[in-house]
Amino acid sequence: MSDTDLIVRKAAQKGLVVPAFNVPYLPMVEPVVRAIVDQDCFALIETARLEWIKFEAHSAAAVMEEYRKWAQPDYMRIHLDHVPVIDEDLQRVDYLEIIREALDLGYESVMVDGSRLPLEENIKATRQVVEMAHARGVPVEAELGAVMGHEAGPLPPYEELFDSGRGFTDVEEARRFARESGCNWLSVAAGNIHGAVSGIARDQPKVEARLNLEHLEKLYQATGLPLVLHGGSGIKRDNVLAAIKRGIAKVNIGTEIRQAYEQAWRTTGSIARAQDACYERTCWLIRDYFGIAGDRMQLVG
Repeated sequence: MSDTDLIVRKAAQKGLVVPAFNVPYLPMVEPVVRAIVDQDCFALIETARLEWIKFEAHSAAAVMEEYRKWAQPDYMRIHLDHVPVIDEDLQRVDYLEIIREALDLGYESVMVDGSRLPLEENIKATRQVVEMAHARGVPVEAELGAVMGHEAGPLPPYEELFDSGRGFTDVEEARRFARESGCNWLSVAAGNIHGAVSGIARDQPKVEARLNLEHLEKLYQATGLPLVLHGGSGIKRDNVLAAIKRGIAKVNIGTEIRQAYEQAWRTTGSIARAQDACYERTCWLIRDYFGIAGDRMQLVG
């Protein structure tokens, strides 16, 4: 298995974190790479299928081409984020073909999202991807539970979602899923939500979410896998830092840096200014939000 898996597992064991930055616009790649290097941390650059469809990342191939211009392998890897079996518009997706292409392109970890499937089907779909990716030494992230926010239409009130535990990953299902799917990392739901990607809501600040830390701890104990927090933007900082001590080893960040980039671009009409805004926000996240500037050698040393 590749060292990407070893690094994420080391993060889980040490109570550290690997931030994963989504790049829905190709010019975001360079400033995010620069911020990671300047802050001396280890991180992932990632792209999801919906960022090719609803934004301007274009394709897995386009992101990889841009990444190769700037990549610093001592500081980062490239990850294929959300490839759904059923997408946010409830359409079936040819997920195996997309992931196969990403593996051919050289992606160093991949994610299949079968979370909209019944448990048995999610296990089966994930297992297919695991067999394909592990044959090439590439780790697989999967998802169990419902990390909401990408769907069309408004979400129910956040407090209603949190208090009801709606969509939270079930502990016993997670135990079985980890055992039978063979995935390396597991994206779970415990109060986290995605930023909106459609309509005017995509420009609005995210709800300040929080996490059920006790539930996260149970999931980590049940699965023994590094856990992944999707929808990382906007969660209360103390919750995220506490979650990192309870098995969350990878945190996805999209909305936080996307909106910084978009707002600067719209205000100034300058891609260079938008890149500066993206760089500054990424530095802030690494240095001030996660507090991991200078921690790289704890994971790769």
